[in-house]
Amino acid sequence: MKKYFSFVKIEHTLFSLPVIYAGMALGYLAITKNGEPIRESLWKIGAWILLAATGARTVGFAMNRIVDRHIDAKNPRTAIRDLPAGKMNLRQAYIVLFTGVAAYLLAASQLNSLCLLLSPIPLAVFCFYPFLKRFTIFSHFGVGLSLALGPLGGYFAVRPIIDMAILPAIFLMLFTWLWVSGFDIIYSTSDEEFDKREGLFSFPSRFGKKKALQYSGMIHIFAFALLIALYLSAFYGSIVAASLLITVGFLLYFEQRKADDVELAFFKINAVLGFVVFAFVIIGVKLL
Repeated sequence: MKKYFSFVKIEHTLFSLPVIYAGMALGYLAITKNGEPIRESLWKIGAWILLAATGARTVGFAMNRIVDRHIDAKNPRTAIRDLPAGKMNLRQAYIVLFTGVAAYLLAASQLNSLCLLLSPIPLAVFCFYPFLKRFTIFSHFGVGLSLALGPLGGYFAVRPIIDMAILPAIFLMLFTWLWVSGFDIIYSTSDEEFDKREGLFSFPSRFGKKKALQYSGMIHIFAFALLIALYLSAFYGSIVAASLLITVGFLLYFEQRKADDVELAFFKINAVLGFVVFAFVIIGVKLL
């Protein structure tokens, strides 16, 4: 289990789970506003969402580690990862990958038919985005998309209907996409010189660290604007939700200010930010 957790970085679910469950809360909000019946116990749905999210995250990380194993072996920062360091062999990595796929598909099948129908889309993103750094600087947005689909998955798990009531969940998805893309640019500054040397594409390797961080800041401004749109479309008038919205804005600003400390900006601030977004949605939906 220790080897498994190390391989797929299970702690990174701290970024994805809060926004997935926020999407679930928005699905509940749409149901209550429309006077629709809740098909299943929310606790049961939440449990299947947890399995789906864990399985999906396992697939995403395992696929990334498998595809990048030769690149990781050349990079001093990543050479200690399980595959290049020989702590795990390729066969074991594929076992982890397909176990994640099985868990994810099982959970999707238990949620509802729409979740099962749409389930191949995230898998396709997980398989495709690790290759993006080989031919486009917009690879960061592929990483962002891989997490941004989560809030929609959480929404559809509760309310498998596509209509105008989904708009707040769309705002949350777009916020997540830009938030993650922006902080992936910050993370990639650690590999600026390596990426240049190996011919890999990223904002830092293309524009340099200073310019890349400016772009990251702009992306986070747009991300915050989308969260404001979510507030106005679903929670307008809630003072507590508004205060949490302001807190998210401050954390995005603080992340940019501390971008030189990748450990602090990427791991710690983002983990807190994800839970503040979750609290923002839960308070707005009035579940607390």
